[in-house]
Amino acid sequence: MQASASGQLKHARRKWKTAYGKGISRIPRKIMWRRGTQFFWIGATISGTRGGRKAHPPKIKSMLNKKKINKKELKIAFLSAIAATANADSIRKRYSSIRDEKINAPFIIESKITGLKAKDFIEAMKKILGNLYSIALQKKSVRAGKGKLRGRKYRRSAGMLLVTGDDENARLSGIDIKKAGELSIEDLAEGKPGRLAVYTEKAIEDLEKRIEGKMKTKDDKKEAKGDKKSRK
Repeated sequence: MQASASGQLKHARRKWKTAYGKGISRIPRKIMWRRGTQFFWIGATISGTRGGRKAHPPKIKSMLNKKKINKKELKIAFLSAIAATANADSIRKRYSSIRDEKINAPFIIESKITGLKAKDFIEAMKKILGNLYSIALQKKSVRAGKGKLRGRKYRRSAGMLLVTGDDENARLSGIDIKKAGELSIEDLAEGKPGRLAVYTEKAIEDLEKRIEGKMKTKDDKKEAKGDKKSRK
C-alpha cells in the first residue's frame, strides 16, 4: 500500500467504472466487479477510508539491516552455536543420515593441513571424519515438485564448515570456509544448531581472543567507524 500511485484518481469524464458524475465524493475506490451495476465499489488504498493504509506507516528501508541484539545475549548465542558443533547429540539431530554413527566431536586439525592440495586435503578429511565424510562435501540435487519451475531447480546440502585462523588462507570447492574473525551464528547454526564443523589450531586461538574481546571483528570495526562519523 506504500506505492507512489496510491490514492490516484481517474478524472475521465463519465467513464465507466469511475465515480465522476455519480454525486459521491471522489476518493480512490476498490471496484468489486459485478455485471449490471454501477455502484459496486468500496473506498480503499488511502488513510482516509475504512480499511485503508496507515497515514504514516513505518518506512521499510529504515528497518532493513538495522536489527540489533544485546551484546551479552549475542555472545551467549555465539558460544551456544560453537558448543553445538562439539556436541555429538546436536550433530546427530541435525543430520538424519548419521543418527546411528559414533561421533568424536569436536574436530580440531593442525593448521598445516590447510596448505595441502585439494586431493591430499580430501584424503586427510576421510581419515579424520570417517563415516561422517558422507555429509562433509556439498551435494547438488534436482528439487522435487513445482519449485524446479520457479527459479529454484536445484537443492544444495550445507556440507562441512572449515574454520581457519585469520592469517590462514584455504581454497577448496565443496565446503564452506570461514575465518575466525568472520564467523557468525548463521554459519554455525543456520536452521538448526549442530553443524559439522572442523577447526584449525590457529582458529581456536583466534576464537579465544575474540570471545575474550581481544580481537576486533568486522562488525566492531563498522561500529567504530560509525562512532567517529557521529562525533564529527
